[in-house]
Amino acid sequence: MKHYAGLDASLEEISICVVDGTGAVQARKTVACDPAAVTRFYAQKRIAPVLAVHESGQLSIWLQRSLSDLGLAVTCVEARVAHKVLSARLNKSDAADAEGLAQLARTGWITPVHVRSLDADRLRTLIGARDRPLRLRNDLERHVRGVLKTFGIRMTGVHQGKLRQSFRDQLADAASREPVFGLIAEGVMTVHATLCPATATIDRDLRDLAKESELARRLMTVPGVGAIVALNVIAVVDRADRFGRSASIGAFPGLTPRRYQSGETDYQGRISKCGDAAMRTLLFEAATSLMCRVKRFSPLKSWALRLAARKGAKRARVAAARKIAVLMLTLWKTGADFRWIAAAAA
Repeated sequence: MKHYAGLDASLEEISICVVDGTGAVQARKTVACDPAAVTRFYAQKRIAPVLAVHESGQLSIWLQRSLSDLGLAVTCVEARVAHKVLSARLNKSDAADAEGLAQLARTGWITPVHVRSLDADRLRTLIGARDRPLRLRNDLERHVRGVLKTFGIRMTGVHQGKLRQSFRDQLADAASREPVFGLIAEGVMTVHATLCPATATIDRDLRDLAKESELARRLMTVPGVGAIVALNVIAVVDRADRFGRSASIGAFPGLTPRRYQSGETDYQGRISKCGDAAMRTLLFEAATSLMCRVKRFSPLKSWALRLAARKGAKRARVAAARKIAVLMLTLWKTGADFRWIAAAAA
């Protein structure tokens, strides 16, 4: 008889429940949060589940990879989707959740969650490491600008050259004119001088990775798409064959409108904003760069500018971001470069 397992994992323990083809519980136990402990439990009970199901969580990616490497059939499901089924039970416990997941595995009412490859997660971690010091630096600069305006001191624009040295120069000048700034300027300038080289170093490493990647160079042929956008799409999407149609990627970062239909009511709302927020933000920035910074015209830019004239700039940028995502996935699948047309009209 076939057996199905449910794994309810926490940071310290994994609650295991095994059911047979009729739904009857055959074995259950709580073991340490270790893939080897799961295999030992199967060996002790002489059970080989045809499928094990666990929810997405903090350790789900590591657990999925480790169990798969041990030769076990395991599937990760979305925790929010599984919660709708598990909440039907009267009592909430780890053992009850494990049994519910085992029943989901038996019935097949699951939608597997894609677990990215190890290389994709490494690249995504590097991109995330760039984002945090960049946010800290910008927050620090905005805070100082706001404080100085209280005393009538308005700082000029900060440029990228010399690791944004002009910001620290203007802060030092303000400290010489206002005694209270002398107490905080030294600490602020020290932190700012540390964040700038750290951000620049990660930026340089990412650009070197983009130059070495043939796929990244091909995606960067799309107007408005730079090294960071291309690498982020590669890291988040992981495999182009995940999408049967290139147009389906528009919903992946939440760039498609919501829809509500009930009886005679049927309308579309704002974009869903589901999926990876960093990918959605970078695609929106790529669309902004396409419409405002890229000087060379293309059918893509012409379409975006015509749409902005009809619907407004913000809606046009969202639509252009979705179109850029579809175009990048198409280039990924076909292995082609972006085709420029010399006679594109604005």
